[in-house]
Amino acid sequence: MYKRILAAIDGSRGARLALDEAVKIAQASDGTITAVCVGENPAQLVDVGTLFVEAPSPVSTAANEAATAALEEAQDLFERRKVRGVTRTLDSYGEDVATVLSRTADELKADLVVMGTSGRHGVRRVLLGSVAESFLRLSRVPVLLVRYDPDVDPIPSSL
Repeated sequence: MYKRILAAIDGSRGARLALDEAVKIAQASDGTITAVCVGENPAQLVDVGTLFVEAPSPVSTAANEAATAALEEAQDLFERRKVRGVTRTLDSYGEDVATVLSRTADELKADLVVMGTSGRHGVRRVLLGSVAESFLRLSRVPVLLVRYDPDVDPIPSSL
């Protein structure tokens, strides 16, 4: 059974659906969920005299607020559903989000990773990329992808 579950959240409806599934699995297996939100801070080159030094760019206030809200919502869900769970904010420090999630799953010795996906395809996926697809290529543990398609799926009533 899955005892250590990593849930990647970002405030999206797909991530919330994925978190709901992680909670159901944790309830059935008496497992623990670690919900993580990765902040993307691309490195920037800063001119310091004749040297260039990489310095992290400041995180936008909106991104911080969204991450905080998603993590607070996850903690509230854990308490309401009586599931053991913790929340963490991770900083990518210029790394790919999928790489950060993969390393975190390894560090936590996760038995399962649950994440949402928007189900983009075609040109939109090529242009926007897919953290879920990249993560699948890196992951050493089972992954449950929960797809949210606003054109097909109704807005979840639990939001």
